[in-house]
Formats: sequence, C-alpha cells, structure tokens
Amino acid sequence: MSSAFFQARRRRALLLGSVTFLLHWTVLGWLNGQLGRQPLPRAADEVTAVARLLPDEAPRPLVPPPALLPLRSEPLPPPPPPPPQLADVVPAGLPVAAGGPSAEAAATDGTAAGQVGAPLAGPGVESAAQAAPVPAPAAAPPAPPVRSYRVDLPPSADMTLDVDRVDADGTHWSGEAALGWRLQPGGYRAKVEVGIRLLFARVNLLELTSEGATGETGFAPAVMTEKRRGRALTATHFNRQDGTITFSASQNKYPLAAGAQDKASVPLQLAAIARADPGQLGDSIDMQVGEDRDATVFHFVLVGQEEIDTRLGKLRAWHLSRPPRPGSYNSRLDIWLAPERGWYPVKIRNTEASGAVTTQTANNIVMTGS
Repeated sequence: MSSAFFQARRRRALLLGSVTFLLHWTVLGWLNGQLGRQPLPRAADEVTAVARLLPDEAPRPLVPPPALLPLRSEPLPPPPPPPPQLADVVPAGLPVAAGGPSAEAAATDGTAAGQVGAPLAGPGVESAAQAAPVPAPAAAPPAPPVRSYRVDLPPSADMTLDVDRVDADGTHWSGEAALGWRLQPGGYRAKVEVGIRLLFARVNLLELTSEGATGETGFAPAVMTEKRRGRALTATHFNRQDGTITFSASQNKYPLAAGAQDKASVPLQLAAIARADPGQLGDSIDMQVGEDRDATVFHFVLVGQEEIDTRLGKLRAWHLSRPPRPGSYNSRLDIWLAPERGWYPVKIRNTEASGAVTTQTANNIVMTGS
C-alpha cells in the first residue's frame, strides 16, 4: 500500500516537471523568433531617439533648385560695361561719407537678404551693381555768399605793438609784435611777427606772411605761410584759376569766395572797407578767411566807438567784434580801427575758448607810403 502511494507521487512529479520544461521551451522559442526578426539598434537610431526627446523645431521651407537658363542658339550679346569706380562717381578732393557700404563690399556681396546661394550669372542676367542706376557726380559746393564792399587800401606802413597775454591758468607774460605791409602795382606783401623779448634779443613765437594781388575787392591773397616755434611751416593757397582754397597741412578743399582773406590780411581788409565808407561797418561785415587747415566765414559786428589807451596816447577807435559761432569757431576776435590814424588796426584782442586772452596794442606807426 505504501509502495503504490510513493510510485503515484513520483509519476505526478515527473509529469509536472515535463509540462514545466515544455512550457519554458515554448516561451524561449517564441522569444528567439521575435529577436531574430528585429535587428539591433544602430548609432543613428539612438541619435534619432534622443533628438525626438528635444522640442521640435519650426519646419524649414523647402528651397526649390535654381531654374536652368534656356539654351540660346543666337550669338551672345557683348558683356555690359563694368560699373563705375568710386573715384569716377565722387569728385576728387571731396570727402566720402563714412558709415555706408564700401565699393568692395557692394561688389562681393552677391546675395540679397533672405536669398540662398549666389546669384545666377551669365547671358541675360545682370549683376546687382550693373542693374543699379549709377549716381550722377556730386556737384562741387558753391562758394559761401558774402557781400561785396567798397575799399580804399591803407598806405604801406610798419607798426609795432605791445603784446599782453594771460593764459587760462592765470599765467601772465608780455612781448612785442610787428605788422608791416607793402603795396606794389597790382599786388601787396604783408608780414606779422609775434614774440617775446629776452634781454637784448626777441624770440619769435609766430610768423605769418601773406602775398597776393590787389583790386576792386581789396586784398586778394595768393598764398599765406604760417610758422610757429617748434612746428613745421604750413601754407594756404588761394587758387584763383580754379576758384578753390587748399592747404599744405590738410587735404581739405573749399570754394573760393569773392573778397576772401587770410589771417594776416584780415585787419588790413577791414581798414580798407572803413576807409572807403565807415557806414559799411554798421551793417556787419562778412568775409571768408582761409587759415592753416580750413576756411570759414568771419562775421564781424560793430560794437561801438570807444576811447582806448595806447603808448601813442588816447585814440578814438571803432570797435569791431567777431563773436564765437558754434560749429565754425569758438574764439572771439576784437579789432579797433582808429580814424585819426588812417583807420589802421591799433588794437587786436583774441579770446580763446579756454579763456586765454592775447591783446596787441600799437605803440608805434611809421607810414612808408602815401
């Protein structure tokens, strides 16, 4: 009885083990079949899977390929002429505006904003530089409008003047200046020297020379030279033939106005205007003045008649002033003309923007001409 019982349990255990083995074998066979049909993931698939985790970008529009040019059986037309160079468009001597695209940038940038690829080139297709209209050459700026005045040139003379200067920091020093001019048939020559005295010698700090013609407009400078101590000599040229003012110290070029003067001839020209008719001073005086690097229009106004003290005694003088003009000059220039001394400039004062003041007052006048 007990032997039959143990044999029955053994048969059930063998049957259960067989069934379990068959189930495991079936599952493993099915898994092997599934794995055999799917390949292992590649590196590119892993990258794609990672990319899908990131936010989607906006879809990019498809760019159609450029159209092909049609074939041409007729002869090709001659190529268009090259675009003008920058030197052909902008007249020589005028400044080129900064900040705009350069000629090289316009030539090398062949694509417009938002365009993909280089533009097509070939027969029947013009480049952007060739299609754009060529600007007309810029006209030279006109000469500044100035009034014309009657003049009576002051006779040749030599003047010496006391120089008194107070720097912006309060430093005071004194010196001596010499102003002389000679009238010749159809021309003149003027010279200004400013310096300080050291014992028995005078050291020049500034020397101006002015040469030119004379005529209905008064003094007509041809060239002015300026030499400051410790600096190179500079020249200002009044080119009457082409009507320009040019400079050795800069590339600037200005149109020449009628009655233009230089720094040395300004006081003499004012004297010539006053000698012809003092009433002309009451309406203000405008004159173009060429300096060492540029040319501007000086605007003189009549302050009034004043009595000034000089080593020649008290002189009744007409006070003219050129106040500062924003954008043109920042200094103030005052000139006193003495009618009893042939309207010669007996006092000159320059007030700089820094506050420094230089005053020149006549102490001797010697007329060398009638």
